[in-house]
Amino acid sequence: MTNSSSVYLTGPRDYEFVAKEKKNNNLPKWTESSIKKTQTIKKLVCADGTHLLVWKKPNKLEFYEKDKEKRKYQLPKNERIKDIVSSYETYLILTESGKVWSLANGNRFKEVPLLDADQSTFEEIRPVTFFEEKKLFVNSLAMGYGSCYYLCNGDQLYASGSNSLGRLDLGQYGGKVPMPTYCQDKVIKIFAGINSLNFFFTTSQPDRLYCCGKNIYGELGIGSNNLQKKPTAVKNFKGSEILTVSSSFYHSILITKKGQTFGCGVFIKNGHGDNKYIFTLIPQLKEKKVVQLTTGRDRTLVLTDQNELYVWGFFNYLYPTDELQNDFPNKISLPGFFTKYLGSKDLIRIASGSFVSFLYLDFKNILSQDLRILYESQKFCDCEIGTMGNQIPVHKAIIEFRTKLTIDQIQNKLFVEKSINKEQTLSFLKWIYYDEISDFEKLEQTFNLLELTFPPSVDNTIEKDIAQLYQNDDSKDFKILVKIVDDNQVEENEDNEEKEENYEEISVHKFILYARSGLFRAMFDYVNEKDNTNQVQDYTNKSIKSLEILIKYFYTNSIEMTTEQDPKLIVDELSDAVEYYQLNDQCNFESELNKIKNQFDLN
Repeated sequence: MTNSSSVYLTGPRDYEFVAKEKKNNNLPKWTESSIKKTQTIKKLVCADGTHLLVWKKPNKLEFYEKDKEKRKYQLPKNERIKDIVSSYETYLILTESGKVWSLANGNRFKEVPLLDADQSTFEEIRPVTFFEEKKLFVNSLAMGYGSCYYLCNGDQLYASGSNSLGRLDLGQYGGKVPMPTYCQDKVIKIFAGINSLNFFFTTSQPDRLYCCGKNIYGELGIGSNNLQKKPTAVKNFKGSEILTVSSSFYHSILITKKGQTFGCGVFIKNGHGDNKYIFTLIPQLKEKKVVQLTTGRDRTLVLTDQNELYVWGFFNYLYPTDELQNDFPNKISLPGFFTKYLGSKDLIRIASGSFVSFLYLDFKNILSQDLRILYESQKFCDCEIGTMGNQIPVHKAIIEFRTKLTIDQIQNKLFVEKSINKEQTLSFLKWIYYDEISDFEKLEQTFNLLELTFPPSVDNTIEKDIAQLYQNDDSKDFKILVKIVDDNQVEENEDNEEKEENYEEISVHKFILYARSGLFRAMFDYVNEKDNTNQVQDYTNKSIKSLEILIKYFYTNSIEMTTEQDPKLIVDELSDAVEYYQLNDQCNFESELNKIKNQFDLN
């Protein structure tokens, strides 16, 4: 890599505080930021002011603000961040334990939904104790301009903050709701926007999408521009069809699970003249599958599954207005740094504040993504867990290293002594394979049955367990044969017979090769499992030392060398590893190689 930063931004001059180079006018197009070590970024959140919050490690955050030093925050060690939402001077942080924390400047924004909002500052993260006192487990958050929404205990909707224009789903108009207040149940998903004065949510019974709040520009998509202070159904959409909705001050964008993009309000002509009051399919994106959406105050950015970026809206802080059309999606070029990742899925991320937009790379869990591929393929599973008729194939080594229990112990505790259902089993396996806590309560029940400490500590990660698995030779079931090259060896003996070739062996777990390398994945998918292939010969002519370092990297995500190894040889032989072995984590691998180059002055 040519640089250590992979965050780019565009917006007003106010955001120079996070730009790598200072400018004398608005930040032109995409400007590289000064944020470092971005391969660890999990989420970047920007509110309305000149500040932003960067979530890097499971319980650690960094805060950037104009004219001030960077601040670092750390939640209690047993808390793992699940999500962050923001609006104006307020950030709300949700942890896996179902608790909510706040980072807010209450002196500048009086509608923070906290009892002591006036005393809140950006100096510290503070717990929102209301939910714990009421024994409410918070599943997800959404936040509009001065209003907050909380999905609790699975399907119960609570709201707090400003209720101007009736946007809190309380059937009222105006006023403030200082503490979270119950609205209704059977809610599945909640949606708002950083500058929105309205709110969307889906329900299970009936299966619908609802909205309420400001509708001056037809941004609710209900066929009129009438204010809605009570929840109103958005026609033509089932709640189960919705991937996400994001609303701004002037318009709203809706993405279905199929990746179709619909819009309504100002800046959304949709090829239908002035008919902006209903959600209409946007023709320029008709053949595209949109997977990410972000809206600012008056603009929209969407990213397709092919990493194509489209933008439309008001461009005074994005691009000169004569370059783009306000009312239609415009495809814009990604910065050069990102072009190498155009073929990589789930790496490029987009984010917006009111006036600033960001691009960054998400390497938070490349190993977890690779193991998700393995989990979903069920390739090379060597045992099962579950009850008769509902057994789920799993990999014994992964299960036992994550839990420090044997498969038999797990089977007895979960399915003999206590028969848990398949849904709870799947929740457990999501944590096992890729650290996802999809259902806190079900996972807690499973941990209790297994007599494991819950919640898992921030140090208890899939990365650490897989790194330890590298040392477990007994469970390795595959060998890579590397030819021993002897410069003094002649190819034929005196009898004109070919000499027997000798090989050194590298032991590895077959499922690790399948998870980490597209090359091995293709090979294993091609070879019939009934052939029981347990070895392969390497034909790359790389040295045994280089291949051993590469295999260890598959487990540890780091390149480690000993003093007797030749660093130049290692760097030269592994320089094409990303492309040849089809690795997902190009950024991290190249970064590791660069460390060796810098350490031994090989640049």
